Amino acid sequence: MSRFSFKQYAPFAILMIVAILALFTPLLPNFDEGKYSAADTAFILIAAALVFLMTPGLAFFYGGMVHRKNILSTMIKSVVAAGVITVLWTVVGFSLAFGDTIGGFIGNPSTFLFFKGVNSGAPHLQGGADLTIPLSLFAVFQLMFAIITPGLVVGAVAERIRFTSYILFIVLFAVFVYSPLAHWTWHPQGFLFKMGVLDFAGGTVVHISAGMAALAGALVLKRRKSHLEHKEVPPANIPYVLIGTGLLWFGWFGFNAGSALSAGSLAVSAFLTTNTAAGAAGLAWMFFDVARGKKPSVLGFCIGAVVGLVAITPGAGFVSIPSSIFIGAIAAVISNLAVSWKQKTSLDDTLDVFPCHGVGGIVGMLLTGVFATKTVNAAGADGLFYGNPAFFITQLKGAVIVIAFSFIVSFVIFKLVNLINPIRVSDEEEEIGLDESQHDEKYSQGTLLVEERAIYIEKNSPITEAIS
Repeated sequence: MSRFSFKQYAPFAILMIVAILALFTPLLPNFDEGKYSAADTAFILIAAALVFLMTPGLAFFYGGMVHRKNILSTMIKSVVAAGVITVLWTVVGFSLAFGDTIGGFIGNPSTFLFFKGVNSGAPHLQGGADLTIPLSLFAVFQLMFAIITPGLVVGAVAERIRFTSYILFIVLFAVFVYSPLAHWTWHPQGFLFKMGVLDFAGGTVVHISAGMAALAGALVLKRRKSHLEHKEVPPANIPYVLIGTGLLWFGWFGFNAGSALSAGSLAVSAFLTTNTAAGAAGLAWMFFDVARGKKPSVLGFCIGAVVGLVAITPGAGFVSIPSSIFIGAIAAVISNLAVSWKQKTSLDDTLDVFPCHGVGGIVGMLLTGVFATKTVNAAGADGLFYGNPAFFITQLKGAVIVIAFSFIVSFVIFKLVNLINPIRVSDEEEEIGLDESQHDEKYSQGTLLVEERAIYIEKNSPITEAIS
């Protein structure tokens, strides 16, 4: 009989305790005050589903770029967030992000504890205008953002982070980084919101926070053995990357257009700026590679397109469609240069999360400060390009605050997790691969058998025998 281990049973025990406590949440009647728009409700339901699709899309995107022995471990770390964050968001996460404000810094955890009153509460947030969709739908839409954000961090720490430690990390990250940032930026009483910082769909809350957490994680976990030995790790499955890019691009329409929270012209504008920036960025990354003497690559276009999606996210509903071409192209070039710089350092950010999401998000926030215009969104602001340097300074201040907060708190979280449970796998486990050492699973045995058969046929063909 195996020896009792508290660490082994703790996750299951905690989940069971939460499940039992959920049974005692007060039930309040559901009601409809007639303020909801059927069109808006249908649109945001679809948008929420699209944003959820980005999580398996991210799994394919990352999974295709790591070593074959780490594909499954990388993919599950993105997808498992759908389970962990869903439960956490229902229990306390939504309250921390959008509950009644405590000084503009965090929501009251008791406001929507266990989603108490979300189905029956008035369709608005504290101090905000009435929503045209049920508050419960708003909560679900925001949940999808909370799910994918810690999943982005996976790319920086892939191929060496222990699975159980990663689970603990995303819980702490969601509580102490994501929820406060969502409150600061999107709650009507949040201090960045009241400061005038504009972030339409998550440049700060999602991408800068994930990018800085990725940087912190790479520093804490240190370099992989293959990175120390300067071994090139070829992508395991480039078609996976292409599939992931398509799913991310498709889902991003819900991410950005859905952030208008209504089925109107602003959603259409955000949809178009999203698509335009992605296309321009994919081309810019690929053509910039060619200009530097490389060949046009599938990976180059895919990574560039995702950088464009990242960069347009904060300004999708504030900038014009022509401006989105410039934003996508410039963000791709800057992130490309950041990746080149990173490769010359000892920083082991496995899949370049910091140069792509962190730097891309920063560029997007600053360029929103340049190109935002009230012509597109009267609730926004005119940027530097339209004669308002003060707004650019506001965006710069907001970006700096989020950069510092995200990096410092994430660094502390990684260190704390390491004290509770070793965060990095052993050298032997790393050599075996995380698929087998962490999950007792192997990727694509069928593919290996096909390859082995092809090698056998080649070695035993008549032509080979004749040459021999």
